[in-house]
Amino acid sequence: MHYAWLIWSLLLLGIWVIVYFFLNKRDQKKEMLIVSFWTAILGLTELLFVPAYWSPPSLFNLAERTGFDLESLIFSFGIGGLAVILYDRIFYRQHQNMSPVEKHNKRHRFHFWVLLSAPLIFLILLLLNNFNPIYSAIIALLIGGLLTWYCRPDLKIKMLVSAAIFLIFYFIYFLTLILMFPGYVEAVWNLKAISGILVWGIPLEELLFALSFGFFWSSVYEHLTWRKIKAI
Repeated sequence: MHYAWLIWSLLLLGIWVIVYFFLNKRDQKKEMLIVSFWTAILGLTELLFVPAYWSPPSLFNLAERTGFDLESLIFSFGIGGLAVILYDRIFYRQHQNMSPVEKHNKRHRFHFWVLLSAPLIFLILLLLNNFNPIYSAIIALLIGGLLTWYCRPDLKIKMLVSAAIFLIFYFIYFLTLILMFPGYVEAVWNLKAISGILVWGIPLEELLFALSFGFFWSSVYEHLTWRKIKAI
């Protein structure tokens, strides 16, 4: 059980590799790779979640000793690329650049701040309340997604469908952890500090995180690069 977090993260990385390999479009591979590398940085926020949210045994006992672990970087790398590409892979969507006229739409006046909204809201919530950090993350992602929706309404279908797809994917993925390591959730998650509600053994907060993450993160690449999904 000591290496459960490492095995689980490597399993996700394996899924990432398979999806990446079967992508036919170079721009989709580029999108998945770029977003994954940037998302991996989110693994550094593990310091905020250990032990407030959970305390996973990790490689070299880094999480216990420092609050940081290598598994979080691998896990964040995997979920970032998958969240942003699953919709395009399933529905075979392609992208094109937005026109100068579209870029100057009044909805884009706060383009820069909308892009930074989720991390900024997360930091503000951490500073201003005593919520468990997982709730601050969920709220920040949802608000960031709604602001993105306002700025880029053309992405709303991808955002909604991606949220559902990533939730289903994450639910199935999490079940592998429960099947491989029975009792791991109860031993590692700080259930007393959160709702304690388990859905088929999965903490409710994990599912809410998956839903909000898929909702917001699926739009990041298009929003940042001023690209849009081609009309069918």
